[in-house]
Amino acid sequence: MIPTKTVEELILKHSNLEKDLSSGEIDKKLFAEKSKEYSDVNEIIEYAKKYISFENDKKELDKILDDDSVDDELKKMAELELKELQSQHEINEKKLKLFLLPKDEADKKNAIIEIRAGTGGLEASLFASDLFKMYEKVSHKKKWLLELISISRSDAGGLKEVIASIKGTNIYSTLKYESGVHRVQRVPDTETQGRVHTSAATVAVLPEAEEVDLKINDSDLRIDVFRAGGPGGQSVNTTDSAVRITHIPTGLSVSQQDEKSQHKNKAKGMKILRARLYELERSRIDQERSKDRKTKIGTGDRSERIRTYNFPQGRVTDHRINLTLHRLQEFLEGEAFDEMIEALTLQAQEESLVNLK
Repeated sequence: MIPTKTVEELILKHSNLEKDLSSGEIDKKLFAEKSKEYSDVNEIIEYAKKYISFENDKKELDKILDDDSVDDELKKMAELELKELQSQHEINEKKLKLFLLPKDEADKKNAIIEIRAGTGGLEASLFASDLFKMYEKVSHKKKWLLELISISRSDAGGLKEVIASIKGTNIYSTLKYESGVHRVQRVPDTETQGRVHTSAATVAVLPEAEEVDLKINDSDLRIDVFRAGGPGGQSVNTTDSAVRITHIPTGLSVSQQDEKSQHKNKAKGMKILRARLYELERSRIDQERSKDRKTKIGTGDRSERIRTYNFPQGRVTDHRINLTLHRLQEFLEGEAFDEMIEALTLQAQEESLVNLK
């Protein structure tokens, strides 16, 4: 049960914001901030007002039901109305609880996604490529901007590793549940006897951190430059353009060599390093709040899976919520992706509501 005072404060906040915005006496920056705040509260205000009026509405209906002078027909109508009122009250309460849950400050940020081939050799690299193509299609459908940061290819068109940034609206809140080990079961093209092989790839989704989110001292960084290497003589740079940035206090290290410019490689490397440091700090805070928090990304070992893509049966199963979609190809095309994400988001909200004190 939500304290009445909490809901009344929410209604008062909405009223005050409305007055401030219509006064014409606040500067542009503050106006933008208050407009955003008003927009957020405005989505829930109707439910808040109904939640407050519930007790009075219920009393009025109870009076009718307790009044012996009221005929049976009217009492039946009152009973139905009371049942509907109580049902709506439960919906209002749930929506308010969800609104009042502590917000993840990273949810509205852009994201950096890292995909690496895990257990399974060449087949794992092919699967890593399939996953990356899936996120590309999802980004295209949602009109997100996906930009490659670095890519390392394997034989036969697979990917050993790929890192990309994704920009748009509420990116991290949508993609954060993708972090973990993804397992694939299928018959590889090279398998002559039709046996199903199992391999895996890891996905890490990090909120993209801005400089204002995280202060990194230059004295904490060691920057090494070296000559970029690659398959075939023409792919090898003749200048020291590749960059390795090491954050000395944590030991985190990022290497970047995709660009011919040392400056561009350093900028991309810093973007990755900043995101990893930001996530490291977020994880530390989360662990302090919850000692049993599970690590988001494993080693690529198939036993640490969060999702299985089974090609022979045409299904994709998320093991965290025991949801199976028998539309694997649709999922890989980005068509059924939202259904999975919505189910994961709902489950996370339900768990948060249970833990809400």
